Amino acid sequence: MDFSLTDDQQNIRDAVLKHCSQFPDEYWLARDNDGVFPHEFHKSMADAGWLGVAMPESVGGAGLGITEAAIMMQAVAESGGGMTAASSIHGPVFSMQPVAIFGTEEQQQRMIPPVLSGEHKICFAVTEPNTGLDTTKLKTHAEKREGGYMVNGEKIWISVAQVANKMMILARTTPLDQVKRKTEGLSLFFTDIDRSKIEIRKIPKMGRHAVDSNMLFISDFWIPEEDRIGAEGDGFKIILHGLNPERILLGAEAVGLGRVAIDRAAKYAKERIVFDRPIGMNQGIQHPLAKCWAQLEAANLMVMKGATLFDKGKDCGVEANAGKYLAAEAGFEACHTALSTLGGMGYAQEYHVERYLREILIPRTAPVSAHMILNFLAEKVLGLPKSY
Repeated sequence: MDFSLTDDQQNIRDAVLKHCSQFPDEYWLARDNDGVFPHEFHKSMADAGWLGVAMPESVGGAGLGITEAAIMMQAVAESGGGMTAASSIHGPVFSMQPVAIFGTEEQQQRMIPPVLSGEHKICFAVTEPNTGLDTTKLKTHAEKREGGYMVNGEKIWISVAQVANKMMILARTTPLDQVKRKTEGLSLFFTDIDRSKIEIRKIPKMGRHAVDSNMLFISDFWIPEEDRIGAEGDGFKIILHGLNPERILLGAEAVGLGRVAIDRAAKYAKERIVFDRPIGMNQGIQHPLAKCWAQLEAANLMVMKGATLFDKGKDCGVEANAGKYLAAEAGFEACHTALSTLGGMGYAQEYHVERYLREILIPRTAPVSAHMILNFLAEKVLGLPKSY
């Protein structure tokens, strides 16, 4: 049992933090204000080879694990880029796992290298307006035709779709009433985005303005058969392989964002003089910050336990979900405490912590809510009856 990073893992963390220092808080504030995708950051991470950290070497990746990916993504968020920086590169880091694991050799070589190089940007289209987390009841339908599939339906909360040219999409190929198990009959595709057949409507939202979220209206969208990943009807089983890594990475990012918030608040508390003394001398300031630090570091241990189990090929569903829950809750308290520490200036954009607070709500809410995680833990750990 070892709770410290290896030398190689520490080098990854240090290198990513140094790389991200090229993009200071002012860069991310500007992107938050103008809502423009951080193309420069995305390109720099691609050029440096970071997008392929967890992809096989055979397709141009580094061949490392989700643990190393979590360390990298945590450093990205911790640099001050927060969820905007992390979300801009999330897709390449974990969303191509289905292709790497279930794709043919031809698909792997055709699909993955352009994503890792930054030539292609991708979005991941699963969630729908009327099904939420009940993925087996997706209504987007892919009708089998000669040579491919004709797809119709709607998707919601699809990130990066405004700038993406590729899409990973889950659709039902066999109607729900014609399958033995509700998890059957869904198929996964990785294909070009045809904007003449897909209306992409941006959703105005509270934060992370530079990484768009969208509604997709899909009408007679053609997907060639060679773009289907795995066997027809196995899509749900395939995407399950990506759910735990997604939770692990989001948990790591939440810890990173909480850390930078506490760091900014502590520095401010040392410099802010009121009644002839720095406010950081007051226990009313010290104790909440210290408590946040302890909660973040404890959450990080669970996140990294989940990552380690995943990389060893062991079941990590409980740890991945618990880590994401704990990290999001600790990250939220850290960001909120940071804003309170700065007082009125915490509400000012120039001090950045208000942006952190808005962005920490993402891992606290998505891709699975705190309540659903608690439902899962109650069932799987405590043996209580399934409540949903």
